[in-house]
Amino acid sequence: MFILSLALPAEAQNRVTLTGTLRSAASGEPLIGASVSVAGTTTGVETDVNGAYMLRVAAGTHQIQFSYLGFETLTREITLKKNTRLNVQLQETTNRLNEVVVESQRNSFQERLTTPQMSMETLTTREAKLLPALFGEVDIIKTLQLKPGIQSGGEGSSGLFVRGGSNDQNLVLLDDALVYNPSHLFGFFSVFNPDAVRGVELYKGGFPAQFGGRLSSVLDVKLREGNRNENDVSGGVGLIASRLTLEGPIQKGKSSYLVSGRRTYVDVFTRMINKAKESDPDWSPIPDYYFYDFNAKASFDLSENDRLFISGYYGRDFFKFYDENFDFNFNWGNRVASARWMHQFSPRFFVNTTFSASNYEYQIKNELDIYTFNLTSNITDLTAKTDFEYITSEKHHLRFGAAVTDHRFVVGRIEANSQDGSVNVGTGNTYRGQEYGVYASDDWTLSPVFTVSYGLRLSGFLNSGKNFLGLEPRAAASYRFSESLTLKGNFTRMYQYVHLISNSGASLPTDIWYPSTPGVNPQRSDQFALGLTKLIKDKYLLSTEAYYKKMTRQLDLRDGAEIFANTELEKEFVFGTGDSYGQEFYVEKKDGKTTGWIGYTLSWSNRTFPDINNGKTFPTRFDRRHDLSVVAIHQLNKRINATATFVYGTGNAYSLPVQRFIFQDVEGEDYTVIPVYPERNSFRLAAYHRLDLGLVYKLRPKRGSSDLTFSVYNVYNRRNPYFVFFETIRDEESDQITGFVAKQVSLFPVIPSVTYNFKF
Repeated sequence: MFILSLALPAEAQNRVTLTGTLRSAASGEPLIGASVSVAGTTTGVETDVNGAYMLRVAAGTHQIQFSYLGFETLTREITLKKNTRLNVQLQETTNRLNEVVVESQRNSFQERLTTPQMSMETLTTREAKLLPALFGEVDIIKTLQLKPGIQSGGEGSSGLFVRGGSNDQNLVLLDDALVYNPSHLFGFFSVFNPDAVRGVELYKGGFPAQFGGRLSSVLDVKLREGNRNENDVSGGVGLIASRLTLEGPIQKGKSSYLVSGRRTYVDVFTRMINKAKESDPDWSPIPDYYFYDFNAKASFDLSENDRLFISGYYGRDFFKFYDENFDFNFNWGNRVASARWMHQFSPRFFVNTTFSASNYEYQIKNELDIYTFNLTSNITDLTAKTDFEYITSEKHHLRFGAAVTDHRFVVGRIEANSQDGSVNVGTGNTYRGQEYGVYASDDWTLSPVFTVSYGLRLSGFLNSGKNFLGLEPRAAASYRFSESLTLKGNFTRMYQYVHLISNSGASLPTDIWYPSTPGVNPQRSDQFALGLTKLIKDKYLLSTEAYYKKMTRQLDLRDGAEIFANTELEKEFVFGTGDSYGQEFYVEKKDGKTTGWIGYTLSWSNRTFPDINNGKTFPTRFDRRHDLSVVAIHQLNKRINATATFVYGTGNAYSLPVQRFIFQDVEGEDYTVIPVYPERNSFRLAAYHRLDLGLVYKLRPKRGSSDLTFSVYNVYNRRNPYFVFFETIRDEESDQITGFVAKQVSLFPVIPSVTYNFKF
């Protein structure tokens, strides 16, 4: 018999845990990513999305420093003899001392050097609101597109294409509830109101084991909790939309509420124009378009160890066109709600239990004379999950939990009828499936310079008697060569059980979500990444990551497929593989009067389908060889911030015909033009580049705060391509077709805008 005895050093045996939360003294809201450190040492941690921190130190007296960008640094001398809880409130300051900012950023960068987590981007609305925006509308997703490895779908798009993945391969969460279509205005704006959002985390790889169900990224959006101490009113008035937010305490210091809404009003002006022109027989009415969204959240401190959060979102887009004979109505939107209970068993053991519901649907309704046509599609989810965190020792941080989701799909439900009853037709498919997952992971600190994170997720999907199972290993490691240089690597496997069916290159509201079935297997991806992170002079963070992602069971539509009014949709599907690989470079500076970042990505993204392109590999539409973004923010003085962004990207891959056949009937009166295409996506649109400038001017109202935000989108009026079409050339005398010429369509010229923001 062998007996193994492990004796810990005296210092390790006499260590204690300091826990608590950091909040704003003015609003009571948690401070995310704030620094808690032992003064004069490199020992420190950052607060999580709830403003909570946990710091392990030796028993004794310490100078504990609490700091956050834009707030006064607080230092407290604390004698710790046992595990202690300390909640701290920081005062916001307008006179930011350089040494305070440097210390805050140094600890923030040190955290990125020590953790094994990589391939992650974080963003606060405070940063996003400083940058110039299209029509003055701040958009967190467009800001994320300025980070390396994250691309837009094209001009004005708010979609995300991450490391060669498609738009539907992103898991988008709003307070833990799934959002299926995170965009307004056919993809030009996101559904996230910046006044209601607290912070955003986006994982491009190295996904923590608690996330699953998508291949390419996880976008985790958290709503603000609202002011716990006093009532506030804030909002903004812009060129195309206005926003209003109300927040305040339910029970002062213990609970709060927040409600926030916005609406566009372009339709108000188009209706006025149509009304003024209605007597003109040659006038073509302008269609109506508008969107609105509404956010609400309530948070409650039930006890010292229990907190409850209730969140909701409702958003809708409307597109309408009508005249005397024809009425067209198209609307779509999301509804999500969640309730999360957080309980702390001890300073090192937590649990979060969440119930959520989400729904996405669209409806097209046409009325022509006595006939009515309706097309609808929707997906509804009900989810329950529980997540545990247990810090067993200084070296191990365990996470484990389970989740189950009930999916209900209505695919292409069509109804057609007439007032006289001569037409009464209805068709469509309904599916139901259950998705589930259990996981466990551990962050293991093997030594002060070597940390590993490993986990396993077992996921599954049950539909029509078919049970799909997926084993998803996760592994990451971090080795610190010095206090300023770290090498990281990770491997992640992901499964995706629901699929987006689209017959367009762009993501449209009419795209259909479809489940895995006995005839449609789940998608799978394996991703490897390796990166270096370097800190220079405690103020510049440099990082580079190389990645390779292999995707199987990719789904596409066969050429000429029809997805509407098709009750046998699976016959239109084809299946293949994909891969993407590249190198990302990033440099960031966050302290001083001039801050910002530069990001560059060199990448390839390809697909191979036996039934498409004669089985030859082709680049995806969002394959972009070069992608560059430069962001600069300069504080001219205490009241004025100037901002600039420049973006450059290789043109999207495109399919264009190289010749045409014209077939005429026997009499030579009617003819058919048949285009001939070469290999898929064998052409490139012109390169995309744009410069935006902005200026934020803080006003001095008698009460509260306000500012004017000026921005100029596309300063040098670059006519970037949106799509290409062919114009037919005819002989003037015979009216015969003599040729075709390609024409480029561009959306946005130079666009100046101004937005008034206020809070009181």
